[in-house]
Amino acid sequence: MAGLYIHIPFCQKRCIYCDFYSTVALSKRAAYTQALCREMEARAEYLHGETLETVYFGGGTPSLLSHDQLSDIFQAISSVFSLSPDAEITLEVNPDDVTDTFALQLAQLPVNRVSMGIQTFNDHLLSLLGRRHTAIQAVEAVSRLRQCGIRNLSLDLIYGLPGQSLGAWENDITQVLQRLHPEHLSAYALIYEEGTRLWQLRQQGQVTEADEELSLEMYSLLMDKAKEAGYEHYEISNFALPGWRSRHNSSYWADIPYLGCGPSAHSYDGRSRQWNKANLNAYIAADGNAVSEREELTPAIRHNEMLLKRLRTSDGLSMPLFSSTFGQTLAERFLKLARPHFEKGTLLYDEAQQKVHLSRSGLFISDSIISDLFLEDS
Repeated sequence: MAGLYIHIPFCQKRCIYCDFYSTVALSKRAAYTQALCREMEARAEYLHGETLETVYFGGGTPSLLSHDQLSDIFQAISSVFSLSPDAEITLEVNPDDVTDTFALQLAQLPVNRVSMGIQTFNDHLLSLLGRRHTAIQAVEAVSRLRQCGIRNLSLDLIYGLPGQSLGAWENDITQVLQRLHPEHLSAYALIYEEGTRLWQLRQQGQVTEADEELSLEMYSLLMDKAKEAGYEHYEISNFALPGWRSRHNSSYWADIPYLGCGPSAHSYDGRSRQWNKANLNAYIAADGNAVSEREELTPAIRHNEMLLKRLRTSDGLSMPLFSSTFGQTLAERFLKLARPHFEKGTLLYDEAQQKVHLSRSGLFISDSIISDLFLEDS
């Protein structure tokens, strides 16, 4: 069992909050597609013949590739890897790219899940964020995707936007859950990443960061509304109708190996992590032999990553798994450090299933709780 992540680094323009690697050099899409296919061929043995259960096209903006370019990539995947017949295959799209023609061509590809960033239904805020679409275009895009046969749709929202009120956020939630009713919803608090245009605007006093208390109210409202609509809150930022969790993202949290192709893409084999250099020109010039860096994961790093990944999810941390992986001594250490959080009610222990998970109140301070449980690397 394994996953494949494919990074498509092209954007028509960059959103002001985004710190993922991307470029507006759209003229290089054909050369990039060729290099990407060659990288998959060159790294065919990385997953040791494991069957791909998930494939995820992220970006950037994967929907900027042509139908022929996407077809070439799928041909390379099928020739290089063993792909499960029921594999989850996700393509990220921008709403304004989902034209009638795009939808018809999408139906001819093996894509069975689409992830689309709506972010908000407020056109003023969409413009401020640098998004290319309008609220109406987002609604129309969902309709086209449904008509072309997409039955597994994930939509993204962002809260804590500059000037966004609690009422405006409630309207965004209502629009998504009641009007569009996707199988999956991801919702993130706006982060001011250093080096982004958003960071610069805040430094210049042109935008004001949302008050922390308001952001917490927004998150709380989201949890309540999603639960009322029948969605399970299965990870800090992710909600799904029963049976529609993201299999690809879930595999990350479950420590399943994956191969990442494309500039800046990360790979993980259970023992080490690799990542390609974030440079499109260098990637194309390498013609499949991407320049990458590698990190061997120490026991302490693996310990901390298990806590970070598992405690983010509603499934939580299995104590039998933790003990068998890291030993009884570290399991006892974990429970000792976790005791204050058990007493506060921010961490819960399910005796029947022998697992530890965050409570609702713990979700609001998850980072500080998890960091308290970390092991220092030696």
